[in-house]
Amino acid sequence: MHEISLVRSVFNTLEAEFTKEELQNLHAIDLKIGLLSNVEPALMQNAFEAVTSAEEKFQKVKLNINLIPIEIYCQTCDKHTIVENYKFACGTCGQPNNNVVKGTELLIHQVHFDN
Repeated sequence: MHEISLVRSVFNTLEAEFTKEELQNLHAIDLKIGLLSNVEPALMQNAFEAVTSAEEKFQKVKLNINLIPIEIYCQTCDKHTIVENYKFACGTCGQPNNNVVKGTELLIHQVHFDN
């Protein structure tokens, strides 16, 4: 399950960016996960709970996941289309299209600290 290593990577990134004192006040992390990111949100949540239960310093931290839909761009129509049911076709002209502009993300979007 690669989600465990992804969760550890998130915490490593936060530890590199914030001081120990700041991290003591960390109470939530918002991730953006694209539908094409090869990350299963339920498994990510389970991995997060496993890591935080083992790491005393992060036990009070919550994980919020924002799923990003797959979006393609059609150069012919100059339009963006949200992909439904993995049908990669322009919503305007119907042409097959694999020009993905959103949906592959795995980003730390926001971190929340207690005041």
